[in-house]
Amino acid sequence: MLVVGAAKSGIAAARFLMSRGAVVTISDRRPLEEMGEARSLGALLETGGHNLETFLDQDAVVLSPGVSAALREVVAARQKGIPVMAEAELASRFLRGRLVGITGSNGKTTTTALTGKLFEAAGFHTQVGGNIGTPLVSLVDTSRADTINVVELSSFQLETIQQLRPTVAVVLNVTPDHLDRHGSLEAYAAAKGRLFENQTPQDFAVLNADDATCRRYAESTRAQVLLFSRLHGLAAGASVEDRDLIYSAGAYSFTVMPADEIPLKGGHNVENVLAALCAALALDANPAALRKGVREFKAVEHRLEFVIRVQDVDYYNDSKATNVDATVKSLEAFEGKVLVILGGLDKGSDYTTLIPLLKKKARVALLIGSAAEKIASHLGDAVPLVRAETLEVAVRAASTHARPGDTVLLAPACASFDQFRNFEHRGEVFKELVRKLI
Repeated sequence: MLVVGAAKSGIAAARFLMSRGAVVTISDRRPLEEMGEARSLGALLETGGHNLETFLDQDAVVLSPGVSAALREVVAARQKGIPVMAEAELASRFLRGRLVGITGSNGKTTTTALTGKLFEAAGFHTQVGGNIGTPLVSLVDTSRADTINVVELSSFQLETIQQLRPTVAVVLNVTPDHLDRHGSLEAYAAAKGRLFENQTPQDFAVLNADDATCRRYAESTRAQVLLFSRLHGLAAGASVEDRDLIYSAGAYSFTVMPADEIPLKGGHNVENVLAALCAALALDANPAALRKGVREFKAVEHRLEFVIRVQDVDYYNDSKATNVDATVKSLEAFEGKVLVILGGLDKGSDYTTLIPLLKKKARVALLIGSAAEKIASHLGDAVPLVRAETLEVAVRAASTHARPGDTVLLAPACASFDQFRNFEHRGEVFKELVRKLI
């Protein structure tokens, strides 16, 4: 077996395969001295690049999420008839219990964590993993026949699935993201849509009725469709009516909870709660337990996370806002003036979408990273701009420009890899810099 990529999920896949007797090779572009944990696994290592012969001399190839299925060596292996799969696909073949798969351009981590919390509150043996942090393959040995496995799945993981079949498949929304990898919105949406590919009429598809792509998924899936909407009432699914969250199934409907009990900031988080409720109620979770679970849920780190108040200015960390639509949702969550930090590694995004909100809400936009000039050219004179280059300079400049009652918001609309290891690292640095302001 060949594992391509030696990051977290690649290491987990290699360890899993070796525990079951496979002869494992790990191939990674990094030099040997940067391979870290991979060096102590006992697997064969190929470092500093990928060798075509290595890929063609395997029984199967397992891809880490960061490795493109369009990689020349991967394409050659597939053409030879060698199975190519993501780590999540590998795990699904051994996982026991039911799988709740959650994807979307934005909100999937919060919704995955919340859905896990709801099933747990309702008394189910629950595991949470996937793209949220714990590789799915690491949950195999602790899964049981009665387990609910709540899993965040990215488009990168879904594009190479073969047998993965969620009992409940959730798509929150589909907006432009990762176009640098997928090439077009259509290809990106098609990758997301593979989540429904192996479902049957006994399974459930939970979809956003307010999202055009999700409505198209609803027309093609074989699963039972449950919609959610914060804009319209629904005959089947979860919606908001008169500030209450309502669940309906034909003639039968009931109030789950008042919307103002949701502890998360922003209208998009109402959608996340509605989706999580649909997933839990599809598998007969107790509604009273779900209300308690929502009320007790804490915001996920780096997702509209309140950091601190300094001189009557609030600082929020939304480092996970790695695309334009996520930044839009982040900005919409605040009433007063916002000083927003934008930039990082561009993913082929159109930042002009931000202009209406920035005109309405932003006191200033502080630009960092390699995408700064592109963002500046897209925004023009819609909002005052500060070219800060680094996050440290941006935080200092924001504290200077902010007035009492304002919010300083890290919502970059970009990936982090130009200056940081990942979005978590970026968020941690932001929080550290903000706390130093005291």
